[in-house]
Amino acid sequence: MRDIVFTRQSGWIPNVIREDGELRLMLGAGADANHEPRTFTFSIREAHLAVIQDDLARHLLLWSAVLPLCDAAGTRGRLDENAAMTLLDPVLLSTPADVDALFQRIRWDRIRLIAHGADIDLLERGQVCAAMRAATETSNEKRAHEYRANRRRTERGAPLGPLDTALLKYTGQYLHGATVPRRMPDAVDPALLPEVIRVIATAEQASAGMRIGRDPRHGRRATDKQDWARMAATVDAAVRRAHPELVDEAVRTVGFLMCSEAADRSRSAPMEDDAETAGDRAHSGGSVKRRPLSFTDDKGVEKKWLPDSPRPATAEFWDFVGDRSAADNEVFTIEDEEMGEGIQVHFYADSIARITTVREGADGGSDPEYRVEYSLVDGIGGYRNLVGAFVRGGCAALEHHGPWLSDAAEFERARRRRRGAQ
Repeated sequence: MRDIVFTRQSGWIPNVIREDGELRLMLGAGADANHEPRTFTFSIREAHLAVIQDDLARHLLLWSAVLPLCDAAGTRGRLDENAAMTLLDPVLLSTPADVDALFQRIRWDRIRLIAHGADIDLLERGQVCAAMRAATETSNEKRAHEYRANRRRTERGAPLGPLDTALLKYTGQYLHGATVPRRMPDAVDPALLPEVIRVIATAEQASAGMRIGRDPRHGRRATDKQDWARMAATVDAAVRRAHPELVDEAVRTVGFLMCSEAADRSRSAPMEDDAETAGDRAHSGGSVKRRPLSFTDDKGVEKKWLPDSPRPATAEFWDFVGDRSAADNEVFTIEDEEMGEGIQVHFYADSIARITTVREGADGGSDPEYRVEYSLVDGIGGYRNLVGAFVRGGCAALEHHGPWLSDAAEFERARRRRRGAQ
């Protein structure tokens, strides 16, 4: 039979229960092998209950001291109840000086105390009882996360200045550097906000006119890593030049914000915008002869593009790639049957082949003869340029995008040389 004797408003602070007539402290900590919370109990006396009821600070200090024992129990071990009980008198019934001395000798959970309002400077100086004068029953997990993040920075030798901190809070990167950045002026000290805005303006001016295109090789929403790296480097150089006092983390968060916003603009724009950037004007008429094209992937799936399509051929092709590209589907072909030519892109090899029909197959059954030439490609931007050139002017328009090699073995050697040099 288990009855609750004392509990605080915050459900995670240990409760006092009476189980089979015995007073016990009950707390939840850690998780079992199935990721379910674990619960531990150990015996206490009436004198301990009186302090727990009347003194929030001592209650929280006991919790902090017992939590490492719960951690040591792991996912299925038993709590060392004897070790837990030996903490009761020293934590709950000793003088503040003796408690401070005890916490110099034992393991304890500093984060729990900070979440419940402990004075961080006093904790760092070992004055745990004095630090707990500001203790609160409700916890502030954000405060604990901030402490943990700042401690990691200090351990790395990269503490933040006031403007560094303000920039990280402005972008939402102060606690978690992997969080997608966004603009949060309300999170910044108003006195520092004008300086933050000046740094952001420096980055905006440096990256004006730059864009991050999409990379359909990795799906419809993937973006070009080379474009991202180029913009990040540009912003980094400009911000460091204008604001040399900033630490690396603050500079990176500004670049991350600029790149993320540019990538979002690209993702939300229609694929036609990328086609326009690559120079495709085939859909707009002019002197370019418009012919049907056929797109195929390495799985044999085919898609037709017709001259009366409202969208440019390049946009349709890259949509096709974005929908179909996968680790086992990295070869795509564009064929102009009327002209007897086509291109085949090999994403796995950073290469392209242009294929021209030299001789049509005869009615007697002889096979057609093709000329196949290979070239290396530099990233998705290179693929866009080549696809756009082919759509506009066929294989002849690709001539100046070479060199083109007709010997497959020679081309493979060139590809391996480039890979070895990277």
